[in-house]
Amino acid sequence: MIAKHKGEIPVIVLILPFLAGIYGALLCLNSNSTPPLTALIVFSLLFIGLNLVYTRLRVYKARWLGGVLISVILFLLGWFVAIQHNELNKANHFSKKPAQQFVAIITSEPKVKDDLVRFTADIKQSINNGQAYKTSGTLLISIKDELAKNLFYGEELLIPAKYAPVDPPYNPGEFNYKKYLANKNVHYQAFFYPKQYKIITAGKGNPVIAYALQLRQNLVNKLKANMQDTTAIAVASTLILGYKADLSNDILQAYSKTGTIHILSVSGGHVAVIYLLLGWMLSFLNRYKRGRILKAILIIALIWAYALLTGFSPAVCRAAVMISLVITGKTYSRYINNLNLLAASAFALLLYDPFLLTDVGFQLSYLAVGGLVVFQPIVYNWFNFKNRIADKIWLACSVSIAAQVITFPLSAYYFHQFPVYFLVSNLLIAIPIMVIMYSGLLLLILPQIPYISKALGYVLEQSILLMNKALAFIEHSPYASIGKIWLNTVEYLLLYAIIILLFYFLYDKKKWLISATLACMLVFSVSISLKQYRVNDTQSLTFLNLRKHAGIVFKDGNQGVVLTDLPETDKNFKYSIQPGLDSSMITDYKVYSLNKNIHLPYLLKQGNLVAFQNKKLLLLNDSSQIQSIPQQAAINYLYISDDAFVDTNIIKNKTLIIAASNSDKYIAGFKENIKNTPVNYKILKRNKSFIITSNRY
Repeated sequence: MIAKHKGEIPVIVLILPFLAGIYGALLCLNSNSTPPLTALIVFSLLFIGLNLVYTRLRVYKARWLGGVLISVILFLLGWFVAIQHNELNKANHFSKKPAQQFVAIITSEPKVKDDLVRFTADIKQSINNGQAYKTSGTLLISIKDELAKNLFYGEELLIPAKYAPVDPPYNPGEFNYKKYLANKNVHYQAFFYPKQYKIITAGKGNPVIAYALQLRQNLVNKLKANMQDTTAIAVASTLILGYKADLSNDILQAYSKTGTIHILSVSGGHVAVIYLLLGWMLSFLNRYKRGRILKAILIIALIWAYALLTGFSPAVCRAAVMISLVITGKTYSRYINNLNLLAASAFALLLYDPFLLTDVGFQLSYLAVGGLVVFQPIVYNWFNFKNRIADKIWLACSVSIAAQVITFPLSAYYFHQFPVYFLVSNLLIAIPIMVIMYSGLLLLILPQIPYISKALGYVLEQSILLMNKALAFIEHSPYASIGKIWLNTVEYLLLYAIIILLFYFLYDKKKWLISATLACMLVFSVSISLKQYRVNDTQSLTFLNLRKHAGIVFKDGNQGVVLTDLPETDKNFKYSIQPGLDSSMITDYKVYSLNKNIHLPYLLKQGNLVAFQNKKLLLLNDSSQIQSIPQQAAINYLYISDDAFVDTNIIKNKTLIIAASNSDKYIAGFKENIKNTPVNYKILKRNKSFIITSNRY
């Protein structure tokens, strides 16, 4: 549904300055909300005043003035709500006053992973010297305690006021967990052991959310009672209820590589399936005078009841708001552009939580729906099938193509891969998904009935296992996915420009659109080529911050060596080292342990001595017994790990790299010992990795 002019999509036009205001506030370091609020009031009064004297001052001659003022007002509104939403800007935030203890209320469903229990909590009170103060702010809490697995949403805890800022990414390409949490208004974290916390009381949370979470847990238990396979239970819990606690990384990887990961996020697609079912079941109401209104009320109520079943998952709430507006608009209006409804739902959600603009799920879901509204009709018109079955298959293909194309640049930017067989995967799972959703919902809605509940559980389980087998086959097929795609911001924006211009040309055959598309493609190609040239021309030495482990990456063009005590299969390697290799476009690399000798054209290692480029590096660890270094060795860097003994006589005229695996006590002692010695050193602990770069030629 493409608008012929901007008058058809006024909400889209108006939401753009609002989005710009939120984005500007997120980028701006100024936390003072007074200037944007003052400006918002002034421009709003000006707008109202001009409307009151519209005829007298002949404002109608400047038709552009009203549009400009509305845009400025919406921009300032976006700026103001974003600043106000940031909890660090509140005067009573718990971090702004000293405290000995906190009274915290659990605000999320505690997640158990390995031996840790993790949840977010609102800090309601700070206690200092026996005096309690009302505070605000969210704290991410991790507890290593078996009893903590019994904690539940809404319980009030008494905890020590010991917390720390969330760590930033220390290594190249590493996931920015600090930014991820900050976008959810979480800036501090705490770690506790047994007997460091105390449950004061329960039932302090939102009673509706508490009921929703308890109901969801009961429904998960019902799935477990009627199914046998643990993988199928985990997928059913995730797919139907949004409960991801039992989902394994292998299953996530399989769905991700086949382009079907969206079905594991209970969101718009699931709500759409329920909407279609309810629309069919209640279609008889269309015959009555007030039937359409009653039908709309029932569908909206039942969709929000499903949102309740999922524990009010943010993605489902987003979809429920969106589809509620669509149903309302379609019920009371003969024609309404779906893009306006889409923009209106986004505006409502962002007014409530402007930080949603940074949420990947929010961005992808709105892009996908927008792509379906705008691009799907264009794709569908490419072919015309007279056969009804062929036409239905092509309709499903057009939906998948439109959604995948519009979300590809953003998916590649965040997740660095592209599923090649996404079309086949989505067609293969179309029928199983319908069976899973309907049989699963029927099983959960009906009371436990002998034989019938077990039969529904069996159908649900076998459907999931069949779908998993099909996706596993596609996942392991040749060239199933293209990985290691690393785009910068300019490149992914260029990709969007290319896609939009190309589809616009297919809709309206104008020559300038092809010229603009080719120009964007040329700039995109030049950017990729320059990046590849820089990779091939660059050599670098990276000392990684791996906390309790040691790690060094030697890069020679697209080749590399990783020297570490971590095995390549370790989760820390995949989290802290692998992204750096991929983002640096090191396609040919080898992993060696610290005690291995290496003989490569660009790197030599014999014992603890390493020669790379024209630099020499000496590794010192707890097993090193080096008392002196011959002058002719010409060592440039000393890499010190595992609290190694270092004689101050051997550190002159060298750069010391103090690995993160050294203890705090050792580092403090090291600083004390060399405070009167002119030594160049870098401490990696709680600091970013140290990178030395040079060009090959």
